Amino acid sequence: MDFNKSDFGENFIWGAAQASYQTEGAWNTDGKGMSVWDKFSQTKGNIERNENGNTATDFYHKYKEDLLLLKSMNFKHFRFSLSWSRIFPKGTGEINQKGVEFYHKVIDKCLEVEIIPWVTIYHWDHPQILEVQGGWTNRKMVDWFSEYTDFVSKEYGFKVKNWMILNEPLSFTVNGYMLGTMAPGKKGVTNFRKAVHHANLCQAEGGRIVRKNVPVANIGTTHFTSFIEGQTNKDTKAAERMDALINRIFIEPSLGMGYPEDKLHFLKTMKKFMLPGDIEKMKFNFDFIGLQYYFRTVVKKSPFVPFVWAKEVTAKQRGVEANEMNGEVYPEGFYQLMKRFSSYEGVKKIIITENGSCFNDVIDNNKIPDNERIEYFKSHLSEILRIQKENIKIDGYFVWSLTDNFEWEKGFRPRFGLVYVDYNNLKRYIKKSGLWFKELLK
Repeated sequence: MDFNKSDFGENFIWGAAQASYQTEGAWNTDGKGMSVWDKFSQTKGNIERNENGNTATDFYHKYKEDLLLLKSMNFKHFRFSLSWSRIFPKGTGEINQKGVEFYHKVIDKCLEVEIIPWVTIYHWDHPQILEVQGGWTNRKMVDWFSEYTDFVSKEYGFKVKNWMILNEPLSFTVNGYMLGTMAPGKKGVTNFRKAVHHANLCQAEGGRIVRKNVPVANIGTTHFTSFIEGQTNKDTKAAERMDALINRIFIEPSLGMGYPEDKLHFLKTMKKFMLPGDIEKMKFNFDFIGLQYYFRTVVKKSPFVPFVWAKEVTAKQRGVEANEMNGEVYPEGFYQLMKRFSSYEGVKKIIITENGSCFNDVIDNNKIPDNERIEYFKSHLSEILRIQKENIKIDGYFVWSLTDNFEWEKGFRPRFGLVYVDYNNLKRYIKKSGLWFKELLK
């Protein structure tokens, strides 16, 4: 091993992460309402091989087993999300007490085995009944989300200190409301702009609500990031436009900087959806920013992609090392993004809230020798040590993910977990990468 746990600092946070829809299953159990992902994945043609998350990894019934596996790998922190529709089956109003109790049991089990819980309030699975009313394209989402956040922060705040408001708003707005490849499957730039603005408002308002209800809380929100480069020097401006879309459109409003209109001119039309005072309402003083990095994106200018006028040149097209989802393995980009995000005035702390990769894991005599994933972790953790030598503090690292799970529109094919799940019987097997972390964190 090229480094050890102590190299990262005595108080460095080591954890693993997962999300409600990707793992819980029990989609209509104990009073849970339908979420947009229930609806989307149950609609034929939306998911590879027509799979769905109805059962997922059955974390709803196997949470004790999974938390003990996490404990056995010597992790001290667990990031998970709440299912809005499990708590508010109708989106607002009536509370489902059995859903509320489920998360109490998860939190209590964490505390019992000395694992610190980190709660993500929203990880893409809002109630379908709210989507019928427009979902994130409806400004009422701010009120709906506020009611939900107010309840869960009061309910769990005396047990949970660490809170994340939104998970990767870029992903659910671009893929869910512009491209239509994820739930709820809407398309169009108008839907996208509305969803982006309302997500920015909720991101900040959620922070204010948690701060009011849990004064001692450590509050953050998470951002999908990718290191963007042009394929040639002629593609520099295309890369700048793509960078504004991917890396700037949510963090800069939260810092009071507004939208990155300097590079993405179409964002000037956001004013049509804004009310007086919205710039200030999108601002919140987060205790930390969650940075989520998986791969580099190389682009070239394109007249066929409206608004951004840039197109990705995939890892496969470039013939470079990539994972099962064609994401380039590029640790240097991780370093560049940590450096960049830390340079923003107003960013007090950075925690890596997701990092990991999917490879073609094959079980062999109850063992999964996932050496490629181990090399991925080694190379990316080395970049954290590199940035720390420059006195840029990265306070923690969450592996994505604890177990293999339902990878959204890709179904169960991509495996990100430290723990292999046999989807025929839901048996769990710690992979070699999980054992590698166990040794690192002992």
